Amino acid sequence: MWNYPQIDPVAISLGPIAIHWYALSYLVGISMVWWHLTRRSKVYGSKTPALKGGPIQLNDEQISDMIFYGVLGVILGGRVGYMLFYGQQELIQNPLSIFTVWKGGMSFHGGMLGVFIAAFLFARKQNTTFFHITDFIAPSIPIALGMGRIGNFVNAELPGRLTDVPWAVIYPGDVVARHPSSLYQAMLEGPILFLILWLFTRQPRPLVSVSGMFMVGYGCLRFTSEFFREPDLHLGFIAFDWLTTGQLLCMPMVLFGLALLVYSYNNRDQGLFPDKKVSTHQKH
Repeated sequence: MWNYPQIDPVAISLGPIAIHWYALSYLVGISMVWWHLTRRSKVYGSKTPALKGGPIQLNDEQISDMIFYGVLGVILGGRVGYMLFYGQQELIQNPLSIFTVWKGGMSFHGGMLGVFIAAFLFARKQNTTFFHITDFIAPSIPIALGMGRIGNFVNAELPGRLTDVPWAVIYPGDVVARHPSSLYQAMLEGPILFLILWLFTRQPRPLVSVSGMFMVGYGCLRFTSEFFREPDLHLGFIAFDWLTTGQLLCMPMVLFGLALLVYSYNNRDQGLFPDKKVSTHQKH
């Protein structure tokens, strides 16, 4: 058992400008995803193509554009999703609170919907398909998720449920020991999910299957980690004295992911979206 370390949420202060550790965790995560997507496009793009449609290889400018679309989707979708799923009362009392991203409060499920919209818009711009883009980016997403959860821990967010395990944490302002649930989620949603997707994509897979595997993998891991995370006080358990909002949001995600996997493998020899071609040109 140990006391939560006293961490100043502000990493760098330059006069009126304050850069928070939470923001830095997102920047580091986005930078690492950027690097990994570039590597996947150049190294793995020609070696692990979808069974139908060929590999997806984007040049540096295209990847930069995709990151820009994705970041907007994560920030806008994540914040709006958090306020709608978890912060309805705060939003009603102070509508401007939706813009206070630096205080924490980002919803993965909202961010995922934001990224879906961004991927759709980017795919149209590149004259390719939505699932060519989501299959390409899915294996890189756990990198950012893991870093985001570390940001949650630095912010002393997502305290866990009461426990007496040796690694329990006493959070600031608390007198009881809890699971460090944000660290559990950092491990599950980061390295473990990354490993699952890396192993899955080592062999050529049908179009749509990687997106489906991501949704199933994340949904199951998040559902599990929620058993160690204290429900939001203003929400509590929403059913059965154990089901949380996060678990409820994961259920349709897992079901939809399974449906994508079944659909993908049932149609792998027929071709999906044959009227679209993946953009593979390289700019020199």
